[in-house]
Amino acid sequence: MAFLKRDPWILDVYRTYSGKTHLYVRGRALEDQPLKHYEQQTFYQTLRNTWRTFKTDEIRNALVVLTLSNGKQFETVADHEGYFLFDITIDTYLQDLTDQEGYLDISVKFDEDNSAFAKAKKQKRIAKNNFSGETLIPPNCSVYGVISDIDDTIMHTGVTSFLKIRVAFNTFFKNYDRRLPLKGAANLYQLLHRGTSGKDQNPMFYLSNSPWNLYKYLEKFLDFHGFPKGPILLRDFPTPWDRTPKLKRPHKVHELLNILKHYPEMSFILIGDSGEHDVDYYKDVAEKYPDRIMAIYLRSVDHEKKMARVKSIADSFTICPMLLVQESTEAVKHAREMGWIV
Repeated sequence: MAFLKRDPWILDVYRTYSGKTHLYVRGRALEDQPLKHYEQQTFYQTLRNTWRTFKTDEIRNALVVLTLSNGKQFETVADHEGYFLFDITIDTYLQDLTDQEGYLDISVKFDEDNSAFAKAKKQKRIAKNNFSGETLIPPNCSVYGVISDIDDTIMHTGVTSFLKIRVAFNTFFKNYDRRLPLKGAANLYQLLHRGTSGKDQNPMFYLSNSPWNLYKYLEKFLDFHGFPKGPILLRDFPTPWDRTPKLKRPHKVHELLNILKHYPEMSFILIGDSGEHDVDYYKDVAEKYPDRIMAIYLRSVDHEKKMARVKSIADSFTICPMLLVQESTEAVKHAREMGWIV
């Protein structure tokens, strides 16, 4: 009977970043139906999608096989929450396999020789066993990179609201096409992506403390509002009974340092907001890599106490320009004066 039908096995592959000979690919093994996000959803459809976004049934310890376009394969094991990670140095020059924008197409599947896969296939839970994804290896024409926060930096979120009530409302009750980007943000990011030549293809990296459950939602938001394509780097949302080993550093700091490690010859512009901890993370990274951080742009937020603290830090910071901006046009003007955009 239809109501007894069990969800198929799927592999969600997140768009990440890799080095010239280093794969860094994340994803998750789930028992689920692929989510369908589309424009002009009804309120009921939005609620249903939100429920399904967070009601996930992970496949623990799944064996996952990654295949490159040249046929080379690599295998890893998902953790107890279904998350898998390929973080390996290989003997293939990955840039030779990318498209003109620097994206490497990959294919992942469940290991068909595994007994758990055979059982799931017998239960008719394997609708297909070939899932596609991509990872970014910046092309040689890239001049610099841009690492940006998402919440209240490019998307109105409300992280400074009382008990973060606005965050919850926007997340659970608004579809991606009804969320508002900050004025002029998409234009700023497109200018930075294209750089001085107008065709530099500078890599864009999007950071957020949101859980991986919101990956598809945020991907749709960025695409719908015209932001440049780029890796979206979220985190595993911890629960009180979570046994996953905690990172030694905050999620954003971990990814910031990992990006800089992957591209040791590249300099970066960092963009965030004044509402959370972006100023502290960015300041610490700039102090550790003073020759590689070109500028820090921080969007002003409507919170007097936090703004006073951030302004005090910015006024005394001398390693690189640290600007508090009300509008994207202020960052555009500064970047143009520095010769970073046309």
